Amino acid sequence: MSTNSKVVSATSGSRPSTRELSVDARRRAVSEIAPRFLQPVENVGVRLLVLEDISPWAIASFRSLGFHVDSYTTPMTEDELIEKIGSYHVIGIRSKTRITPRVIQAAPKLLAIGCFCMTTNQVDLPAVTAAGIPVFNSPFSNSRSVAELVMAELVSLSRQLFERAYELRTGIWNKQSKGCWELRGRTLGIVGYGHVGSQLSVLAESFGMHVVFYDVLNIMPLGSSRQLPNLSALLAESDFVSLHVPELPETTNLISTQELKQMKNGSYLINNARGPIVDIPALIEALTSGHLAGAAIDVFPSEPRVNGAPFDDQLNSWASTLRKLPNVILTPSIGGSTEEAQRMIGDEVSQALASYIGYGSTVGAVNFPEVDLRPITADQENQVRVCHVHKNQPGVLRQVNKALAPYNVEKQYSDSKGNIAYLMADIAGISRDDIGKLQELIAATDANILTRFLV
Repeated sequence: MSTNSKVVSATSGSRPSTRELSVDARRRAVSEIAPRFLQPVENVGVRLLVLEDISPWAIASFRSLGFHVDSYTTPMTEDELIEKIGSYHVIGIRSKTRITPRVIQAAPKLLAIGCFCMTTNQVDLPAVTAAGIPVFNSPFSNSRSVAELVMAELVSLSRQLFERAYELRTGIWNKQSKGCWELRGRTLGIVGYGHVGSQLSVLAESFGMHVVFYDVLNIMPLGSSRQLPNLSALLAESDFVSLHVPELPETTNLISTQELKQMKNGSYLINNARGPIVDIPALIEALTSGHLAGAAIDVFPSEPRVNGAPFDDQLNSWASTLRKLPNVILTPSIGGSTEEAQRMIGDEVSQALASYIGYGSTVGAVNFPEVDLRPITADQENQVRVCHVHKNQPGVLRQVNKALAPYNVEKQYSDSKGNIAYLMADIAGISRDDIGKLQELIAATDANILTRFLV
């Protein structure tokens, strides 16, 4: 009876429910509302240049979208980039490759830059922004890895772990407790209470530590941590000081001679943030005099470009002196170097790049206004997406909308950031023959930087 009723229902003109559809029909129904990955009207295969041993998951993701990927495990110099980059639409880097104005001038096809790390200061942002190129990074994906590394360094410093391990490897048995402390009951001072600092705060309290922090913003403390009014107060109260601030002009040499003198006698300094934040010669003096009991440094003002390169006085004039100091942990920028962190970074940046290339979305761009539109679906075959990067000046929308006037604008959104502005619009009812003409018309406006049409 129920089967017959279904037949009657289906033949009587009413639409069957989703449950009554066959598996193939349901798949077709879903595919019709699924986002359609768009392609440039020029029909040029997207080419990516990926450097510095970026996550294999990210590379696999790009290739699954049909992108051509050339991958290298090492960074490139400016001259090497200038020679190679001209044929690529996207470049993916980490922290060692520099994107300079000369590189941008040699990259006429470049559409986007992916920094597979927290920082973007290896990219000349004013130059790439002026060229209409958004930059994407992953500012928070490795925060847990960095916080865990700090905890390991806290234990290692307080127990003189590296000294004892080195001595035993050289055949010296030196069991001692002098100068070795438990973390429980000690005070950790965190400079910068962002994603890393706040996670570190929670981990440290689980070890029984007291936590204080200083940040330029008033932030709700986690757990029992306390915010202090200034850096001096934090330095004077802390047994351990861990730095988690960005590299800015105002944070260069944030910790120098004066600040080190304000730290407690026998305290420790940890820097897993940026190399220029600490005045290393001043730190060496504080360690040599015995004012500080130890330090852990994961980042340096100048770092080798490739694995296996020497970390010596030619790179940093004080390197050999620093290497000889006891109870100083030196690591080669391994803060975010875990499988989990690199996979998360690879996923986040690759998705952001793919969304910009295939949908025009700039969500997550550090130098662009964040503009997005709901996707064009597979059943909307007659719609075309306009992505218009332009100078932020009056009259642009009037010119663009005049060009779009003959067509049905399904949706449109624009925003600006500083001197750059970005507009996305989906239009329907435009023939293939008209697309080229319309693109030329919009690209010819006086504020145009870059205009893409995606179909």
